[in-house]
Amino acid sequence: MNVIDEGRGIAAEQLPRLFSKFSKIEYENGAEIEGAGLGLAICRGIVEAHGGRIWAESDGEGRGTCFTFTLPAAHTAAEPSERPATADGRATPAAAERILAIDDDPQVLRYVRNVLSDAGYSVVASAEPSEFDHLIQMEQPHLILLNLMLPGTTGFELIKRVPNVFEVPVIFLSGRGREQDYSTAFEMGAADYMVKPFAPTELVARIRAALHKRSVYRQAQAVEPFRLGDLVINYLERTVTVAGRPVALTPTQFKLLAELSSNAGRVLTHDELLSSVWGPGHSADQPLLRSFVKGLRSKLGDDARNPVYIVTESGVGYRLANP
Repeated sequence: MNVIDEGRGIAAEQLPRLFSKFSKIEYENGAEIEGAGLGLAICRGIVEAHGGRIWAESDGEGRGTCFTFTLPAAHTAAEPSERPATADGRATPAAAERILAIDDDPQVLRYVRNVLSDAGYSVVASAEPSEFDHLIQMEQPHLILLNLMLPGTTGFELIKRVPNVFEVPVIFLSGRGREQDYSTAFEMGAADYMVKPFAPTELVARIRAALHKRSVYRQAQAVEPFRLGDLVINYLERTVTVAGRPVALTPTQFKLLAELSSNAGRVLTHDELLSSVWGPGHSADQPLLRSFVKGLRSKLGDDARNPVYIVTESGVGYRLANP
């Protein structure tokens, strides 16, 4: 299906921004399209929820725009002897990883269940926050999706009841993208924070990234404590000491320090750290990274001008000194 107009058109460099939430097109004369910048993001979510694709083409300003979307005619059932494949063509594991989703919106739960089932995951969905503890105990999920605002409680309250957010990563789903909520979520150890509406491909990609970090964490549990001068990091117990003095770190500060220490001596770029600690949706948020490095240095007693532990590579990233 094509929708074509003969209006203002869009410069080629602006096309990739069209389907991003809260993005607006700016023209050479300074004009800006009115609106919140959500319409096309919602369209993408709807089209991709039905297994389709949507894109835009334009020959430039003043030459109109063509929007195209496709939808599959029907689903073809896999043969009984075949194992289903994920969206990128990879076969799903024989024992599907279990995802627990808590959201009071039945449409969101149906959407999440369909998307993740198609991607090869086993999904347990509930609209009742009161079932949270019971479901964790009975289902032993590999990852948890939590709506931020729930009847009688919040996702922030529920994440406190997760026994180990490193072992069972939590991704928040929210209808609001307030900076304060992002900050609180990551301080509490969340693996990621997604703002609704989101595309199926984005949800699956972020879940895979969080489960990969979970796998890395489990491998690190068998590793001996990391030692650098007076600094000791015990991965198994998730404790940090400096000269024998316990250092109280937030879950995200510990993840950041663990990532740096597992690559000690190597410079990790801003994007690498943001992606590995906060997830792929935060690859450009350097102020967030600087804030956490500053807080981590303060707790370790490290001086940025004469560092013992965390070294700044100007314009590139950070590295932990080699033991």
